[in-house]
Amino acid sequence: MGFAGGVVGTYWFHKQQNMSPDDILTQVKKAFLAEGPIEGSWISFETKPMRKFAIKMNGVEGGITRLEDGKLVSYEFLADAKTGAVLTIDRLTV
Repeated sequence: MGFAGGVVGTYWFHKQQNMSPDDILTQVKKAFLAEGPIEGSWISFETKPMRKFAIKMNGVEGGITRLEDGKLVSYEFLADAKTGAVLTIDRLTV
């Protein structure tokens, strides 16, 4: 009985944990690297509460910079802190 309770408790605890910001950034970088090299990247280690319609979540902000047609182009993204799913991504014009 104690073993089963420990397994369930561990599973519940891990399910409540946020994904590591480093893991989220690695996931986003992997997607960008599929299209070409990147010059730089960053991610915030602070989560911020968000609301998208009726859904409430915590999000993390990050960014990627890469060369496109000889010019540096920056992208900023917002990802769900729990799942790492990218919610928005915007190309910044310089």
